[in-house]
Amino acid sequence: MSWIDDAIVVSPVKYTLCLTEKSFRKALKPLNLPKSERPEFLATSHSNATTHFFESGDGSAAAIVALGSTDGRTIEQVHALLVHEAVHLWQAIRERIGEDSPSAEFEAYSVQAIAQRLMESYADQRKK
Repeated sequence: MSWIDDAIVVSPVKYTLCLTEKSFRKALKPLNLPKSERPEFLATSHSNATTHFFESGDGSAAAIVALGSTDGRTIEQVHALLVHEAVHLWQAIRERIGEDSPSAEFEAYSVQAIAQRLMESYADQRKK
């Protein structure tokens, strides 16, 4: 017996969290982007985090959440950045599934699930 995924909606956008430029470059490789089209790790020098969205020719979508240095930040500040990026992910997912006006609860649960997964990924990567 195995438990069925408890996700409300299976995301049509696969996503990952990268904490370093090196891991970001590694995450970009399977997307087969020409080097000239590969974005910078963070959107600007003032960005603390950036979510990059990619679409492939086969219609699939991916997103890479790039989180800059968290040195000097509290865990609450880091979590707030991840929630901010979770909202951007939710907006892209909502657009892809054609959901123009989700209920407040559906939206809240969706952002919560995405944010939680990003926070868990952050915690896992910090342990290494």
